[in-house]
Amino acid sequence: MADSNPRASPHVVGTRRVAYAVVLAAVGVALAPFTSFPIGIAKVNPTQHFVNVLGAVILGPWWATLVAFVVAILRNALGVGTLLAFPGGMIGAFLAGFAFRATKSPYAAAAGEIAGTGLLAPLVGAALVAPVFMGRSIGFLALLPSFLASTVVGAVLGVLALRLLRRADLLPRRD
Repeated sequence: MADSNPRASPHVVGTRRVAYAVVLAAVGVALAPFTSFPIGIAKVNPTQHFVNVLGAVILGPWWATLVAFVVAILRNALGVGTLLAFPGGMIGAFLAGFAFRATKSPYAAAAGEIAGTGLLAPLVGAALVAPVFMGRSIGFLALLPSFLASTVVGAVLGVLALRLLRRADLLPRRD
């Protein structure tokens, strides 16, 4: 991530990344009790996908994935998430960041979020997380509608927020 000051030291740029990550994680955790609700057998949280799209564009794939991991830990600790929050947030965040890095398009970031969370995460949740960590069997098709609905809503809100932030000149500049 580039800073708005091209001569900013790496320390300043790194500190800003940490600050953005902390703020995004705080938003994801603070809004979770108000935006988490059950759809089918999963407890969905569109705010996570909103945060993932913002994190992907502002921070890149690795930092966005770290933010999703922190939010998943804290949501589980607060009882507003399940273990499915880990693949549900992290896979989408990474793919959103990767898609944005490759194209510089927030729409590509949203598409990466939807593909990662809406299609790949239910597969990982059904094949690995549910049987190994939750001790139960959950079908891919049982998870797909809830994951897909949550991520589409969150990704659309993320793109809208990015457009507003860019219009207000509040986004950091990227090279």
